Amino acid sequence: MNKMHQGLLLCLFSLVWMLAGCGGTGRLENMPTSPEPIVVERGETVAAAENSPEESEEEAAAETELQTEELPQEGAPRREPVKVKGVYISAYVAGTTSMMDELIAKMDETECNTVVIDIKDDYGRIVCEMDSAMIQEIGSIKKYIPQVQELTQKLHEHEIYVIGRLPAFRDAWLGDVRPDWCVKLADGTVFRDRDGNSWINPYCEEAWDYLVEIGRQAKRLGFDEIQFDYVRFCTEKGMQDVVFDEEDIRGRSRTDIILECMDYLYENLKAEGLYASADVFGAIINNDVNADSVGQIYGELAKHLDAISPMIYPSHYGSGYYGIDQPDLCPYETITAALNDSRRELYFAGAGGEPIAEVRPWLQDFTASWLPEYREYGAEEIREQIQAVYDAGYDEWMLWDASCKYAWEGLRSPEEAEAESHEIAESRAALPETTWAEETEAAEQGAAEEPEAGETEGMTEKTSESAPETSAS
Repeated sequence: MNKMHQGLLLCLFSLVWMLAGCGGTGRLENMPTSPEPIVVERGETVAAAENSPEESEEEAAAETELQTEELPQEGAPRREPVKVKGVYISAYVAGTTSMMDELIAKMDETECNTVVIDIKDDYGRIVCEMDSAMIQEIGSIKKYIPQVQELTQKLHEHEIYVIGRLPAFRDAWLGDVRPDWCVKLADGTVFRDRDGNSWINPYCEEAWDYLVEIGRQAKRLGFDEIQFDYVRFCTEKGMQDVVFDEEDIRGRSRTDIILECMDYLYENLKAEGLYASADVFGAIINNDVNADSVGQIYGELAKHLDAISPMIYPSHYGSGYYGIDQPDLCPYETITAALNDSRRELYFAGAGGEPIAEVRPWLQDFTASWLPEYREYGAEEIREQIQAVYDAGYDEWMLWDASCKYAWEGLRSPEEAEAESHEIAESRAALPETTWAEETEAAEQGAAEEPEAGETEGMTEKTSESAPETSAS
């Protein structure tokens, strides 16, 4: 009897054990992940450790080659570069459907493939609705463009790249609502330029986040790129009365803080999948004095951007600049000289292997009738400037006219532009590489002979009386 009971108990125990084992296996299979452990030896890739012993040598070699390719960061949006041929569009025009339809029709017929639209105007007003607590609190929205998402969608349907122009530090609105962000005089009042505009203090890092937030919101509304304007200090004489807090400066020069700010803006917008570019004075190219005044070093700034846009309007250069008697009368020669200067400076700036921004100059599509002697700008003058861009070795350009009335007849058709691009590529391939060998050798010799600290007393500061201050676009 005892043996019978023992046998029955043994059978029952075995049955319970089997049922429990099956249930446990099922739970393991239903876990989110249950990977096999992979042990990677020194010098071995994870992919190689996962391969079966039967894997062919060809497959292993192919996998090793893939490991060397640059992979996008996990979660980072992919950015597709565009060779920009664009025009500026004001917020008013962008918000007027009939005007935009006419512009889009013109762009469909020509090589123009990009619009640069204000998303924050020159007075600090954000031109469309943005769903942001920070922006709502500042109250800077003024809806010039009521249906901005519909507009960007329509532009993309016509294969038009959409850039948002964002004037950064010139901001009349913030002078009233956030004076703590703005440049101040010794008595604590907000500094204002001759037009009554206040300026954000570049040393106020809190204001940088406001610019980033505008960019993020623009991305959600369909913009592909943010182009910063006025990423600089005001250059008017009244700035000599401005006082900066030493706790904010912390030993950083004007150029230091502009570079630091631009790097911060660039990295944050890049993480959003946006391209970042900036407008700069043409006069800062190869000119230390002007660079120190505005806080922009052309070659260094180009290391913190996807594209840099020097404003090289011929009308903005004074008589004798680049050895040209009247630059406004000579658009081809002026643009060629400015962009050759650009190539030279960026060549030396990138000599250490640093990535350098694409150069995308602003060209003049307006007549500077305020000059004592000026030239009427139309199709011929536009084409001369564009040809100068190509002859200087660059491919991208943008046209500026505040009234947004462009000389469309000066642009190629899409088919003509495609044929022209092949001709340009062939002609460039036949040219010898420019190395500025003599200047490189002279620079190296100069560095070797540079005086020690304390030996510079009595040396005169370089001046630039012939270089006029240019105005922003």
